[in-house]
Amino acid sequence: MAHKLDVLGLFDNEYRDDGFRTCSVTGLEIHRSVENLVKLFGLTAVVALLYGGIFAITVAMTRWEVIGLLDPGDFYTHLSLHAWNLLIFWMVFMEIAILYVGGPMVLGRRLPFTSVAKAGWLVMVAGALLVNYAIWTTEAPNEAPLLTAYVPMPISPLFYAGAIVFILGTVVAALPFFATMWYEKRENPRKTLPLVSFAAFVTGIIAVEALVGGLFAFVPTLLWRLEYIQWWDAAWYRQMYWIIGHGTQQINLVAMIAVWYFLTHVVAGAEVVSEKVSRTAFILYLFFINLGAAHHLLSDPAVSTGWRLWNTSYAFYGATFASLIHAFAIPAGIEAGRRKRGKGGGLFGWLTSAPWRDPVFSSTIFSIILFGFLGGITGVMMGQLQLNMTWHNTFATVGHFHATVVLGTTVAFMGLIFFVIRTMFMRQYVSERLASIQPFFYSAAMGVAVLMMMYVGILYGVPRRTAEVVENIPGTEFSLSAAAPLFAVFGIFALLAIAGGILFVLVAVGSLVFGDRVESADDNADLVADGGLGMAQDPDDPVHAYEMRGTFVLCLVFLGAFVITYLLNWYLLTQLWSIGA
Repeated sequence: MAHKLDVLGLFDNEYRDDGFRTCSVTGLEIHRSVENLVKLFGLTAVVALLYGGIFAITVAMTRWEVIGLLDPGDFYTHLSLHAWNLLIFWMVFMEIAILYVGGPMVLGRRLPFTSVAKAGWLVMVAGALLVNYAIWTTEAPNEAPLLTAYVPMPISPLFYAGAIVFILGTVVAALPFFATMWYEKRENPRKTLPLVSFAAFVTGIIAVEALVGGLFAFVPTLLWRLEYIQWWDAAWYRQMYWIIGHGTQQINLVAMIAVWYFLTHVVAGAEVVSEKVSRTAFILYLFFINLGAAHHLLSDPAVSTGWRLWNTSYAFYGATFASLIHAFAIPAGIEAGRRKRGKGGGLFGWLTSAPWRDPVFSSTIFSIILFGFLGGITGVMMGQLQLNMTWHNTFATVGHFHATVVLGTTVAFMGLIFFVIRTMFMRQYVSERLASIQPFFYSAAMGVAVLMMMYVGILYGVPRRTAEVVENIPGTEFSLSAAAPLFAVFGIFALLAIAGGILFVLVAVGSLVFGDRVESADDNADLVADGGLGMAQDPDDPVHAYEMRGTFVLCLVFLGAFVITYLLNWYLLTQLWSIGA
């Protein structure tokens, strides 16, 4: 029976007397306790996406100076609200939902301590509201903090208090997931965790590391702003801040890859080519990925040359190697799995025969491709000591993290929400056609907008934080008017991308409110991979018996793009000065 507050029936699935039901798509045994919490955190994430997306309109139309919507003071406030709601709140609420999916849902367990999970949600919401209030009501001499809020910049103490509350709420919300892992290993000490659960566990550890770093950064800074301490070390703040500042993006990345493995398996029939290799890649993330934060400090005078060399060489490439493993393992798993199902004619028949009309599949594949080519390659460029000089604090940096966080993580999470609408909320899409179009439209438009951000940053050195650059940089006579044509392309495609985001919200929310209810397993039959998921369990038909030559060719294309981009960036670096001139 639905709760009296559940007027839309969104939490009203049919469970057996023991509280479990069997998912007709995944075959998982799902308990009411975990499913309801996944829905709660997912819905909250979509609200943050909608709210932050509103500020995407005002920010993009200000940077496109032909429109120049906001004055510089308001621009920074809107930019801060855009960044915190999309880069933090949308992502982190989704990631808690993913932990619950990867943990108790995949393992077929109840979610323990549901009251703790609900308390964590309440504290997270309170922290998010406080941060938004602090940014929106910022007045001189305080300044809107964006994401960095570097000491000694005057920032409202309410902002730091809100950030701390949100961090603590996230830790509390993650506790039931870790308790699930504890119970699972205690009851099954010799049983290996499924790969998705293992990935979720690694995500959880990296998350705790990042969140603790955030407390080390924000708690003493709050005390300084409240004048309990008179001075705080700016260099210490920067070091500690980037543990969470970039660490939160590493959580996004690992959670996103867990979603890739999960969704490609369910809707496309992908199999894991090598469990050991994929698990090793996740372990490499555990040790090395947070070192990627170093690229924010490569131009910082407070850190030593040795520190920079270490973080931009052997340690950094440990995480890069892990990403390259996943870049091969996931498409190889799709190719082998689909060839096994008789869907692999020719070199790329396994890919062209895939369910591209399914927004769950297309979102996942676009996320993999666009993250790899635009976000992953540029991340390696920025992480190199010399090349970082041409990227640092230019608009190209903004292009990089839109390639990773938007084209990568957000598109993958959109695919997951499409999947959850059908399999947990048990609603058909309000429009199959619009749902099918949305991933193509949004990914294409945002892809062009991201390329324009990178071009104006790399080719013209356009700075990332000012509202005006083309007509003039405040306080100087320096002109970047040559970048105006590329900014025009950026503005048009930014508007199209925003329209794609609005389309996602309309389809998602419209489906929840007006979508027909999924009444039987047949209604979701189109989501099940060809031949069913049981084929992956056949020991007489191993995945290694099938060729993966299409994936090999795709990897060569990726390697070629990597080499060309690398050489081009070094060429551009040499153009900054003339040796011997």
